[in-house]
Amino acid sequence: MIGSLISRPEDVAAALEEDPRAFAAEANRVLEGADPLTVLGWAGKAFGKSLVITASMGDTVLAHLTSRAVPGTDMLFVDTGYHFAETVGTAAAVQHSYPLRMLSIRPKDSVQEHEAQRGKLYQTNPDACCAMRKVAPLNNALRGYRAWATGLRRSESEARANTPIVQWDAKRDLLKLAPIATWTDEDVDAYQDAHPEVLSNPLLQMGYRSIGCGPCTRAVAPGEDARAGRWAGRAKSECGIHL
Repeated sequence: MIGSLISRPEDVAAALEEDPRAFAAEANRVLEGADPLTVLGWAGKAFGKSLVITASMGDTVLAHLTSRAVPGTDMLFVDTGYHFAETVGTAAAVQHSYPLRMLSIRPKDSVQEHEAQRGKLYQTNPDACCAMRKVAPLNNALRGYRAWATGLRRSESEARANTPIVQWDAKRDLLKLAPIATWTDEDVDAYQDAHPEVLSNPLLQMGYRSIGCGPCTRAVAPGEDARAGRWAGRAKSECGIHL
């Protein structure tokens, strides 16, 4: 089935309506190992304006790939209010440099309102803080789309080691794509070397290998896991978006 849908992406909607999980599983089998430009190009043809990508503004490789494969695609950046200035600056640079339609998504409450009601929730209950300031705004923004692509990579952590290229996101009722899931750090570096116009968060050159909100992110020491600087000292490794 999927082989024909690759060549006839206009039939994807009907296949998803019939059995979304089976479709996602077969699409994942066929697209495993495919070049990210192929995955994104297919998704662009299949979903058009109903395709969106998300970007955390660490490296911007997925955004750059999307701008090549499907220019004009919507891109969501969740501005939690706690980001590093470098992250916000990277988002502004991407908005002005890549042919994508960037939408900056913010929580309902400002940081001042949030802390006035709850205090520094990132210290007392970081799971709740992420749920309010990251997950909920993104979930709201994803309504109306039919497919979303993320920059998840298997090499980033054990929790992400089995990330599929395509899966059915039942919580959001969307097809979820991870076009660069198979890429290693070396693959990312090689892409950036081949495309010097790719923008990167300056914090990556300062020991921050995984970049989240400022209060919950630190630089990592040589030999540490890339995500060791996220919620350091806590039994937490994910914000909840991909759980």
